[in-house]
Amino acid sequence: MDRALREAESYCRAQGVRLTKLRHRVLELIWANHQPVGAYDLLQQLTQEGRKAAPPTVYRSLDFLLDNGLIHRINSLNAFVGCDHPGLDHAAQFFICSTCGQAAELDDTKIDSAITRHAGQMGFTIEKRSIEICGICAHCQTRDPHE
Repeated sequence: MDRALREAESYCRAQGVRLTKLRHRVLELIWANHQPVGAYDLLQQLTQEGRKAAPPTVYRSLDFLLDNGLIHRINSLNAFVGCDHPGLDHAAQFFICSTCGQAAELDDTKIDSAITRHAGQMGFTIEKRSIEICGICAHCQTRDPHE
């Protein structure tokens, strides 16, 4: 988490954009959860910390973090995760565990290239990419079902 936050701070400085205290805290909360987190969960955590945050404020912070490539949105969960490659233009793919909710980012350029190539062959213009693969992670597969 510390590395991710340092990279985000460095990226924002280099781009000349402000990572305000609230944006920084939202990013910290996203990284601290170790699984996708929803906007209202973030709002609840901020409120519990004594911050006066409203839904539009949290959504503006999320929009900033998304626009600057610091987080990803997991559409199927309506939730957010930290980006392992902040500031890099890439189309991530996600493995999402349907048991524990963990999401692992995969950045396979071969998958991205294949999609781009097939879209071009079909005359299809890609506007947004979101590849989410649901299944059961290795930890949950080996976990005692009686836990």
